[in-house]
Amino acid sequence: MSVQKPVMVITGTRKGIGRFLAEHYLAQGWIVAGCSRESSDLTHEDYRHFCLDVADEKAVTAMLRAVSREFNRLDVLLNNAGIASMNHALLTPKSTIERIFQTNVFGTFLFCREAAKLMGRRKYGRIVNFATVATPLKLEGEAVYAASKAAVVSLTEVLAREVSGLGVTVNAVGPTPVPTDLVGSVPEAKMTALIARQAIPRYGEMRDVLNVVDFFIRPESDFVTGQTIYLGGV
Repeated sequence: MSVQKPVMVITGTRKGIGRFLAEHYLAQGWIVAGCSRESSDLTHEDYRHFCLDVADEKAVTAMLRAVSREFNRLDVLLNNAGIASMNHALLTPKSTIERIFQTNVFGTFLFCREAAKLMGRRKYGRIVNFATVATPLKLEGEAVYAASKAAVVSLTEVLAREVSGLGVTVNAVGPTPVPTDLVGSVPEAKMTALIARQAIPRYGEMRDVLNVVDFFIRPESDFVTGQTIYLGGV
């Protein structure tokens, strides 16, 4: 295996968008290190899987150190891991708030912090965080989820300034609903009403997310940072 291959870390690679992105970039010749709470059946000579909770600081640090030891580089981080829970704010328990913020905000921050340290050594890196259209659409029933992703957008904007001197860009993509487990429990009527509020009223597709990620991680996108692109027109 050549260590000259570009190296990417993707969180939440067991299924959904994360799994799609991992398989795509492996096919494009990248080395991919992924993670999830459970084991993965994704097998590829250039894939490494880590079982961890993204909010576990020690586990995140250990994963990034392992990537650094084996490949001595990190080019891209895709902070895909995220969870949601649709519930009226007045019926949302504190435990749900903590769980969502731990994964969506704390996990994103920890991976950004550790990845930027590695990227800074080579004065090059691309970080792409995941936002959601639930924030600009002010989606009812998703107060906590939307708030957690609003925090991710703010983190993206501030971190972009803090690490710009390291040659690292930080941007975010905000997908419209893509048919995955994350939205599978939402009533169809709710999804139809949400999609109708978009300028382009359809479900998002994996290719839509990939298109934005591809743009952000291009070497030529070195003058693009601190930006969030929402899909579908919201």
